Amino acid sequence: MGGGLAPTSETKTIVVLGAAYGGARAAQILAAGVPEGWKVILIDRNSHANHVYVMPRYTVLPGHEYKAFIPYDKVFLVDPPKSEHIRLHAQVISIRPHHIKLSRSFPELGFPTDTITFDYAIYALGSHLPPPLNLWGPSSYKYLESPKSNETFDTEVKYTGLKAQACDWFKEKQKVIKDAPTVLVVGGGALGIQFATDIKSVYPEKEVTLLHSRSRLLPRFDEGMHDEISSSCEAMGINLILGERLDLGSIEKGEAKTNEAGQKIVRTVTGRKIAADLLLLCTGQAPNTGLLKAMDPTTVSDSTGLVHVLKTMQIYSPTQNITGEESSSLVDALDKLSVDAEKALGPMATSYPHIFAIGDAADAFGAIPAGHNAYSQGELASRNIIRLIKASESKSDADAVDEPLEEYAPGLPAIKVSLGLTRAVYQVGPNIGLKTDGVPDLQAALIWPFFGQKVEKDEDMIP
Repeated sequence: MGGGLAPTSETKTIVVLGAAYGGARAAQILAAGVPEGWKVILIDRNSHANHVYVMPRYTVLPGHEYKAFIPYDKVFLVDPPKSEHIRLHAQVISIRPHHIKLSRSFPELGFPTDTITFDYAIYALGSHLPPPLNLWGPSSYKYLESPKSNETFDTEVKYTGLKAQACDWFKEKQKVIKDAPTVLVVGGGALGIQFATDIKSVYPEKEVTLLHSRSRLLPRFDEGMHDEISSSCEAMGINLILGERLDLGSIEKGEAKTNEAGQKIVRTVTGRKIAADLLLLCTGQAPNTGLLKAMDPTTVSDSTGLVHVLKTMQIYSPTQNITGEESSSLVDALDKLSVDAEKALGPMATSYPHIFAIGDAADAFGAIPAGHNAYSQGELASRNIIRLIKASESKSDADAVDEPLEEYAPGLPAIKVSLGLTRAVYQVGPNIGLKTDGVPDLQAALIWPFFGQKVEKDEDMIP
């Protein structure tokens, strides 16, 4: 277990790692609610927020890719901005109980080294996307390469999270999809469904196959969702293969063997062979929890890779003694502020009462990995940090009453999946419905105000 630089009484710093839906919302709540003298540092490896829900569509349909990347310059929703709240464009290299190491320093902003000490942290680094959408992949072009395309891609160019780079990346993918006569989409989750139906809508002449390992699409939702999606695929002419799992032995390092026609050949575990010019592997996301695992392996599940959290969204180790008797090594690793926070909590429940995890990285009691859940978890974690800060700062007041920390409970299941350019099926709680008023860009402008950006016309989304 890593130690760390202990914060001082002058630090008063909260770091939010990751500025997607959950992290950005957490930073906004903190910036509006922390006491005077505290600062919020929001860190993300991207220059712009990635609106992932429109990205499958923009990989297929040209002309809208710039709408998926939203500037962070107004993310705190404070006008004029407060100088104490800062957004940094950098990668988080490591985290320890009270400091983080970044990929670069920011001397112009008061951070002369690549190390930042913190009092509280929110870990919101989410998960990495499947290869067809993973801009940060080691060489995602190999997953999308089409033998029939004349395009050549420089896979040695290092991606640094800039909007211009991301837009170019999407334009290249659009060309690859356009040039492929036949497409095999592997994975019948929301991403795979959207890819298959969008490709067939934009290019109805293409042969599109959707392969899913289970007999039901979206098994975590009502069977009515499966029924609507499968019937829509059939009506569109998509070849839907259910209950057959891709044999990963037929793919090496993301690539499959090719036949005489130059098509990729894969097989299922039952031995079925499928040929396609383009292979899109949409087989799920993996949580980005390696940094916490490096800090303390017991905080991350070996089976799921998710971070163990209490209902307060504080990280914890299920192997620790929660009776209040901590080993001396753990006590030694905690600094004065952590002890104050533990007192505010009452009986010891975690060795890390000052570190919270939200979103796709957290094992949040059955909550599905989705932006709206990360959003609500970010709000709750931030309110709890504000409570802990106020409890710590009022500890000398004999009449002060500590507020109990809030506990998270997942909401009703909710999802919306597009079925081509104009149709979508959704579920909210037990209710299932169909929408037929879809627009090509999936109304991307609606999310921009969440990051403080006013949009009145498409041109407003170019920066």
